[in-house]
Amino acid sequence: MKILLTGATGYIGQRLLPLLAADHDVVCLVRDPRRFSLPDSLPELLHARVQVAKGDLLRPATLKNLPTDIDAAYYLVHSMSGQGKDFFTLEQQSAHNFTQYLNTTSARQVIYLSGIANDEALSVHLRSRRAVENVLGQATNARLTVLRASIIIGSGSASFEIIRDLVEKLPVMVTPKWLNSRCQPIGIRDIMYYLTSVLDNPACLGKAFDVGGPDVLTYRQMLLGLAAERGYKRWIVTVPVLTPRLSSWWLYLVTSTTFSLAQSLVESLKNDTVCDPAKSISGIVPHECMGYRAALALAFQRIEQNEVVSSWSDALSSGTMRQNYMDAIQIPKHGMFFDRQLMAFHRPVAEVLDNIWRIGGDRGWYKTDWLWRIRGLMDKAVGGPGLRRGRRSPSRLRAGDPLDFWRVLVADKASQRLLLYAEMKLPGEAWLQFRILDQPDGGHAVEQLAAYRPRGLAGRLYWYAVLPFHGIIFKGMVKNLIQYEAAPEAEIRESSPAQ
Repeated sequence: MKILLTGATGYIGQRLLPLLAADHDVVCLVRDPRRFSLPDSLPELLHARVQVAKGDLLRPATLKNLPTDIDAAYYLVHSMSGQGKDFFTLEQQSAHNFTQYLNTTSARQVIYLSGIANDEALSVHLRSRRAVENVLGQATNARLTVLRASIIIGSGSASFEIIRDLVEKLPVMVTPKWLNSRCQPIGIRDIMYYLTSVLDNPACLGKAFDVGGPDVLTYRQMLLGLAAERGYKRWIVTVPVLTPRLSSWWLYLVTSTTFSLAQSLVESLKNDTVCDPAKSISGIVPHECMGYRAALALAFQRIEQNEVVSSWSDALSSGTMRQNYMDAIQIPKHGMFFDRQLMAFHRPVAEVLDNIWRIGGDRGWYKTDWLWRIRGLMDKAVGGPGLRRGRRSPSRLRAGDPLDFWRVLVADKASQRLLLYAEMKLPGEAWLQFRILDQPDGGHAVEQLAAYRPRGLAGRLYWYAVLPFHGIIFKGMVKNLIQYEAAPEAEIRESSPAQ
């Protein structure tokens, strides 16, 4: 079969792609092919089965050149971070444009991952999911299959990372009353099983199913369950005085989430997201899902083994980045401020390159990490991503990866170049580049280049305000990067595609 996959750069799409490519030809629809890279979990022999097509679902004209000879499509486009009065309309518009495109193709099926929405008074995001289902169901030839899920538990998922942040950072939690709402969490492995099992399954055409794990839990029980899994003692105090906005700020400041995502999550907490037995998929696709604690254990196992295939923060909505950020792949030459450090070294190039590739996250920034943390807190306070996003993998980088409050533009080990673009809140644009250069005497040197393009007077004042810190940070940073000696580490196994 030939399958069109939307949301291929998202948390679910990156994990689904290798599973689909094992048996089918897959066309990945992306807005900007430059920020698409094949998942590490996709075997090289399957790369030829994957094509990339450029298109924007909010711009119908860009969809005219997409292939029409597809057999099925996955619609994995939605934004938990969407906010504002146009959010509901934009999601429906996107689905409408996609449906119009489907009507020009030979597709027999479209599969949509939605949310459980069995309450009468739904949050705006759950109402939007239902509205998108209705729009996709209007396709003339492609029959709709909907999988409705509650909280998804897996390494790198937004829900898992938020719960983990809360439990690991706060011995005592003062929480809103909505923490007593019920949900039915499901492991990412089980979601992948259902997404692939309904494909080309005649019994699933034109139907919607609730999917969930065996445990029905309150959010309070989920927090305490993760604490028990990690061996922590935690206390939760539920109070009625935290308004939705205060709750959103609390979640945003304590965890690695964005404020808009925190808002949508808090708003959705008022709804129970529990499967309706009448909508069960078990009679058509029999499968025994893992329980909540088992899904947690697997997620932590993947993290410890450096096998996090994808993360919620891979999405651009995890920060403040513009959609066309890859246009910044070349550092401008005019109207710029630069701080360039060049330092020769005599140790093996591979060791220094490895240090560059491990920058940020748990490794830190090699110099005055406390200053980086203060900058991260300042960024968080004004609505930026801060440092808590960390990085997807401690040792691997690819274009499009988040890296603390940066985004990776270029990660090319062959040319020994790493280029980062600032996603922090700034009165301008900033780049940070690392290169290993050959020296005339046959040796090598690290070039560390900080580049900044100010926006107006505020941008210039910002540069001069932080200039005194550059001598402390950047000179010591390149020196420590070269000299850093990592402790012996266990051999890391290659990641498996869907776990």
